Amino acid sequence: MTEAAELPPAPEEAREVFGERFLEAVRYAELLADVGVTRGLIGPREVPRLWERHLLNCAVLSEVVPEGVTVCDVGSGAGLPGIPLALTRPDLRITLLEPLLRRTNFLQEVVELLGLDHVTVVRGRAEEVLGKLPPMHVVTARAVAPLDRLAGWGVPLLRPYGEMLLLKGDTAEEELKQARAALSKLGVVGASVLHVGEGIVDPLSTVVRVEVGESPGGVRFAAKRAKAARKGPRRRR
Repeated sequence: MTEAAELPPAPEEAREVFGERFLEAVRYAELLADVGVTRGLIGPREVPRLWERHLLNCAVLSEVVPEGVTVCDVGSGAGLPGIPLALTRPDLRITLLEPLLRRTNFLQEVVELLGLDHVTVVRGRAEEVLGKLPPMHVVTARAVAPLDRLAGWGVPLLRPYGEMLLLKGDTAEEELKQARAALSKLGVVGASVLHVGEGIVDPLSTVVRVEVGESPGGVRFAAKRAKAARKGPRRRR
């Protein structure tokens, strides 16, 4: 059996980014390196680079998230970027949306252990919760799917004039170019590529920002949302 990789000490940048929640960030890293690996939520080869490639890479997304908004992290998996974002931004109300039970169990354990009272875990796919969750100001995701498909899942969850903030890699510009026609059909009015994390991560984290107008998802999803709202119970906003 291959010996488990060892989690390196937290870099100084982590203290700067996580501030008062630094110890909770360390605990989260330890959980990912331990039960996260044994449960198949993260690969063992990722453990030595958990801080730079995963936690810090996700935490710097907070630079472009507005204050005091609602956030839905689609396909949250092991909690990336949702958990690092929650640790850096207690002003946000975050929903971690994940369809697989073993992952939602892990997420719920992390939320309770770290005392993240502003975070809710929901099991399901984006298309299944449409009309059941309140419309969100921001939808986040990381390495879940190609941009056009990801927008098809996430854009309908947004409230009018909301935005998706998607952590992407080196192909972000090309993905955006290829997806523009599909984005337009979804009611997207603006899309751009941002780079965040100056002085924290190298290379910088790449974020695709997708902004919607008054009809997130286009006409078809507007009708579907309205129908689901009529069927479902009244919910507090």
